[in-house]
Amino acid sequence: MNKEIATIMDDNEYSLILQQAVAEIRLARTTVARQINGAVNSAYWNIGKLLFEKHLEGGYGSGVVKRLSVDLKMEFPDMGLSPRNLWYMKRYYERYFQANIKLQQSVALLPWGHNILLLDKELPLEQVLFYSQEVIQKGWTKELLLNALKMNTYTIHQQQLKSNNFDIALPEAQADYANAVFRSSYNLGFLGITEPVKEFELEKRLVSKIKSFLLELGKGFSFIGNQYRLEYNNKEYFVDMLFFHRGLRSLIAVELKIGAFQAEYVGKMNLYLSLLDRLEKGENENPSIGIILCADKDHLDVEIALQDVNKPIGVAEYQLLFKNELQALLIQEIKSIEDGIES
Repeated sequence: MNKEIATIMDDNEYSLILQQAVAEIRLARTTVARQINGAVNSAYWNIGKLLFEKHLEGGYGSGVVKRLSVDLKMEFPDMGLSPRNLWYMKRYYERYFQANIKLQQSVALLPWGHNILLLDKELPLEQVLFYSQEVIQKGWTKELLLNALKMNTYTIHQQQLKSNNFDIALPEAQADYANAVFRSSYNLGFLGITEPVKEFELEKRLVSKIKSFLLELGKGFSFIGNQYRLEYNNKEYFVDMLFFHRGLRSLIAVELKIGAFQAEYVGKMNLYLSLLDRLEKGENENPSIGIILCADKDHLDVEIALQDVNKPIGVAEYQLLFKNELQALLIQEIKSIEDGIES
């Protein structure tokens, strides 16, 4: 069967079919998971409301909650109805019942462990909304959420200047979406690189760990290929890595640079996007978007380089190493959270 497929389509075309099929299955699984989270959290919300309205606190309330836990466990042994968890349900309702509907809807879609983590951190509500939406949009595990909290991602996100021209190169709605999808920094620590490498080696390692790279990029990306060949006017051009984003309905060209950003990178990316729009873009697809991924960037250099460019281009930095101290702290804190849920 594989030989028959090979005779009627090339590897790039088959890879696109495979990646799109995988994306559909992952989307279906995510949809089901969100529905389950929503149903469970709805029950927890209502139990929390009940405890809140009955004014159950410590002392007398502790005895009531312990008794309630025993009886509920007999009826629903697999639902995690420990006294500690029942108190979390009360906190969950107390924390958000007066919040705006957007925040309530966001936390309702999170896995319960994520909600406990956010409750324990006692963040301002605007930060809870930010982290909740990041989890929903990018599929963060509890470990990744904790990582983001430890690195104070909210503050970094607020302080970061946009290193793209999406607002002028894309329609308003798509520009807002693109700004939400793309970040100004990516952590490639999963590559395990501990010494300088050439761009080709960096690309090779990213391709070999494409699943990890897709997770870092966020939800909605499908990998099409690397060194993707474009031919025009008897000349060949090669895009380092080519993706498709399902939500944006756009081809995403990624160029890898091992050094700092240079203005001439924009001209090369602009050419690639023109060729992709002319040769590859589907009839119902949006303009292609380019991301220049480099080791360092200066915002002013990026701003002037993009000033008169009409193709949507963003510039992002990457880090190659994780901090061992942070990883140890994450493991320790996750274990303590899980022990608390089970108790």
